[in-house]
Amino acid sequence: MTETLEYDATGLLCPLPVLRANRKLRELAVGGLLTVRATDPAAEQDFPAYCRQTGNELVSTSREGEVLVFVIKKR
Repeated sequence: MTETLEYDATGLLCPLPVLRANRKLRELAVGGLLTVRATDPAAEQDFPAYCRQTGNELVSTSREGEVLVFVIKKR
């Protein structure tokens, strides 16, 4: 079973959503999934860039109203 965590970064501004998500990812085993919810518009560019730099996989990006939802798989 894949380990999954969720982090609610709504209301936080850049760079906090990515920094806090990075901290949460450390709690996961390799292959684990982290779902992050963010409202900062900059997160749309920040999370793909973060994943490219760290080698983690951005599994999906979606939008629920004003909330951006990112699913990241730990490398």
